[in-house]
Amino acid sequence: MAQHTEKTIKVNVPASKIWEVLEDFSGAENYSVEIKTSPIINDIKSGLGAKRKCSFSNGTSLVEEIIEYKEGKGYRMLLSESSMPMKYMKTAMWVKEIDSKSSEITMEAEFVMKGGPFGWLMGALMMAPMMKGLFNGVMTGLASYSENGKRLDGKLPSKEELAKILIK
Repeated sequence: MAQHTEKTIKVNVPASKIWEVLEDFSGAENYSVEIKTSPIINDIKSGLGAKRKCSFSNGTSLVEEIIEYKEGKGYRMLLSESSMPMKYMKTAMWVKEIDSKSSEITMEAEFVMKGGPFGWLMGALMMAPMMKGLFNGVMTGLASYSENGKRLDGKLPSKEELAKILIK
């Protein structure tokens, strides 16, 4: 049985600026502290069918392919070639305008763990909460990079910098 987890944050960054960054599918390393590189690995640079290989700072990697694309709003990806203990995983990133100066960013995942009932339990108790924390880091990094254009280089912005961007 598939499990679902998601996280949404509100930011003082226009949706159009967030979308500009998301649309550059090969640029995930600019806003994710865990991703070292994310080059396109097929002939489609953006939109439906684009594929990138994300290499992480811990030496692992995975491939993400856009399987649903909504111009200006976001996309859903199918993950493959991963060492994670999953039968399959889909993730999505969406941006929604609140007003001309602020937006909501949502990340979500749907996944099926390997290992039957034990795998399902591990997904519910460990994987889903871990993903929410990871999503929070990616989304705050995305908001920061979208706002100021400064690549994160392995470290999230300070609490003071994030306080200017995040809406509580």
